[in-house]
Amino acid sequence: MTDTTNTDFDAIVVGTGFAGIYMLHKLRNELGLRTRAFDRAGGVGGTWYWNRYPGAMSDVEGFVYRYSFDKQMLQEWNWTTNYTPQRELLAYLEAVVAKHDLGRDIQLNTGIVSAVFDESRGVWTVGTDTGESFTARYVVTALGPLSTANIPEIEGRDRFQGRIVHTGAWPDDLTIEGKRVGVVGTGSTGTQFACAAAKVAEHLTVFQRSAQYCVPSGHGPVTEEYVAEVRAGYDRIWEQVRGSRVACGFEESDVPAMSVSEEERRRVFQEYWDKGNGFRFMFGTFSDIATDPAANEAAAEFIRSKIREIVKDPETARKLTPSDLYAKRPICNPDYYEIFNRDNVELVSIKENPIKEITPTGVVTEDGVEHELDVLVFATGFDAVDGSYKRMDIRGRSGVTIREHWEDGPTSYLGVATHGFPNLFMVLGPNSAFSNLPPGIETQVEWIGDLIRTAEENGTTVIEATGNAEDEWTETCRQLADYTLFPKVKSWIFGANIPGKKNRVMFYFAGLASYRLKLDEVAEAGYKGFDLHASPSLTAA
Repeated sequence: MTDTTNTDFDAIVVGTGFAGIYMLHKLRNELGLRTRAFDRAGGVGGTWYWNRYPGAMSDVEGFVYRYSFDKQMLQEWNWTTNYTPQRELLAYLEAVVAKHDLGRDIQLNTGIVSAVFDESRGVWTVGTDTGESFTARYVVTALGPLSTANIPEIEGRDRFQGRIVHTGAWPDDLTIEGKRVGVVGTGSTGTQFACAAAKVAEHLTVFQRSAQYCVPSGHGPVTEEYVAEVRAGYDRIWEQVRGSRVACGFEESDVPAMSVSEEERRRVFQEYWDKGNGFRFMFGTFSDIATDPAANEAAAEFIRSKIREIVKDPETARKLTPSDLYAKRPICNPDYYEIFNRDNVELVSIKENPIKEITPTGVVTEDGVEHELDVLVFATGFDAVDGSYKRMDIRGRSGVTIREHWEDGPTSYLGVATHGFPNLFMVLGPNSAFSNLPPGIETQVEWIGDLIRTAEENGTTVIEATGNAEDEWTETCRQLADYTLFPKVKSWIFGANIPGKKNRVMFYFAGLASYRLKLDEVAEAGYKGFDLHASPSLTAA
């Protein structure tokens, strides 16, 4: 192992969600590096520590929303429903930490506020919000693409006498049973929350910014026989996942929608509507819903027809019916449209009737109506992908900050490294594969681990992505996105939910299987696109 300078650690990991936990295990337990992981939270779990709102659960089926690296836990960890609720996911991640004895190298209640690269020594100095400072040769950020909350500025927000919360920071002492609740936002989180809140709140007001295409989730209990069958087939299941596009545990269609009759299309759509799951509906029905406008319209119109069929009040149905492309991250819930048939649920389209202000007792819309509330919930998403990086003072070569490097939008090479920031690696950095997150995370953690192992064995001091490689990967991701319909709608996937944020491609849309092949190709070519011979003070080409 190369050790040209004394440091507190060989590696520092920032974050202890799915990515940080596995990265710590990889670096410390498998590579033997002195490693510490930090998290500003009071416990491990990342997303599943913070997002405790009613209804929070994975929207990818639970049997593939977990780690594959620990085969023993795959056989021993039990589950009872198709999708895994937040509490169970958090307990699972805590159990992984306990089993692999990771807790002794995790420092909680400690946010990382800075990371500065010393070119003379090839060492990162990492500062915390507790005033501590640590040095390490490698820094791996496992910040999560959805962790920096976006709370819109609305006049009067500070005057509200009830409780205002963001779903990404739900307090333990807040209950909504029997209360008048308002929720702003109807994305994946907002619709999950609305489905749960409708059943326990005295009254629920849904402030809808954009009408959503939502399909049933198929959520429900699973049998012991089903669990046993999955466990017996895990080798095959993970092979299929890694060789698929969205890595959600189902076979993706290779049939173009327009190659079959309208009657057959409707039959297939109905079959997958009954099965449930947003990713299944978008990628399992036909091969080109995300790329062909005619196929997309067929799927969109099917969902619109279901809204008209389900929602009893025609005006509410009209407001709920989207007219744009079906090209945002697909979402699903057990009964989203059905909740609007309940007497205690009201829909307000803030596109047609904007929020004017927040008063001490509720929300006033432009029509002058005050919606009286006890609790106001912002399900308004996150400053995705690069938001958490911009909150930190990260400085690479010549003191250049990550904010300056990403002035025109976040970029990377392969989603794991960025030029000018040697020995800094990212899990789920900009332009990582658009897929089910745990398999994508495992792919990157294992690849970063292999890269660091190679550097250690070869005596490499500094690993740095080249500028040309980063530019080429960015252009590849842009071209792939343009082949799809996703850029044609306003979505957080491209940063459209943040006022003033430049529209930028932030994902690799060719799928996990293609991404894994690219990673293998780069590794087999001696980590092409990386300078593995850099000295600390020598700027890579």
